[in-house]
Amino acid sequence: MARSNDYDQPIGAAVTDWSPRAQPAAVTLQGRYCRLEPLNAERHAAQLYEAYASASDGRDWTYLFVGPFSALAEYRAYAEAAQDSTDPRHYAVIDLRSNRAVGTLALMRIDPTHGVIEVGSVTFSPTLKQSALSTEAQYLLMAYAFDELGYRRYEWKCDDLNAPSRRAADRLGFTYEGTFRQAVVYKGRSRDTAWYSIIDSDWPALKAAFVAWLDPANFDEQGRQRQALSALRAG
Repeated sequence: MARSNDYDQPIGAAVTDWSPRAQPAAVTLQGRYCRLEPLNAERHAAQLYEAYASASDGRDWTYLFVGPFSALAEYRAYAEAAQDSTDPRHYAVIDLRSNRAVGTLALMRIDPTHGVIEVGSVTFSPTLKQSALSTEAQYLLMAYAFDELGYRRYEWKCDDLNAPSRRAADRLGFTYEGTFRQAVVYKGRSRDTAWYSIIDSDWPALKAAFVAWLDPANFDEQGRQRQALSALRAG
């Protein structure tokens, strides 16, 4: 319902009992298919480098600010710097079947005052991409931001030309909000940035769809989904 102030100007919805949210911590988040751990170069770097090196070429790094890495020592140096960062706060994705790190993602551009946070630096190896693990990793971080930390807004941003990232945002239930032209310079080129978000009022329905999709009953004997995540959201 629209509100007006004493000057008959339209104003936004009231926010009562609001207080700044906590910063994301170096927590471990346990799922059914994967586990998120704080990135640790000594424990994870070699496994991650091996997982990334299994790709047939370097195209997965095109739209990332870092990489590709030509040697383990180079990647380890990056991981050592990343593990000490609190914004972005990096997490390794551990495949519970192998107990090995197969990708990373981060919470970043953290604004506790206004309850806004972004998921980014999503770096998934071939083992992780288009799997139940990748969806669960995203879900675990969303649930941490909304359910445990109480953030109001969860953002996804990518190069406007990065079609796989845009499809992933759509599949995961983010709402496209527009494109910021010439927002970033990286790797010697200009980037228009596509903005997406999930807000706290979206979350209950999205969470229910994630829980239903991740249920083992949603997969057949070959591991193929019975119902798509988008279908479960629509239902």
